[in-house]
Amino acid sequence: MSPDTRTPGSVRSAAEVNERIRALWLRAGGTLSAQERSEYELLVVEWAEAVRGQIIEAA
Repeated sequence: MSPDTRTPGSVRSAAEVNERIRALWLRAGGTLSAQERSEYELLVVEWAEAVRGQIIEAA
């Protein structure tokens, strides 16, 4: 498992996840391999959950 993938129960801020997404794209040089695409998809889901959590928390 890649160190950039989410471990169950981990909680990262949307900003932290966004930085990981940006770093992934930089490492990949703008073209994702199948493994990187899978990692990217997991990160995007985690980012969306973090944003939702921040919105709920703010309300």
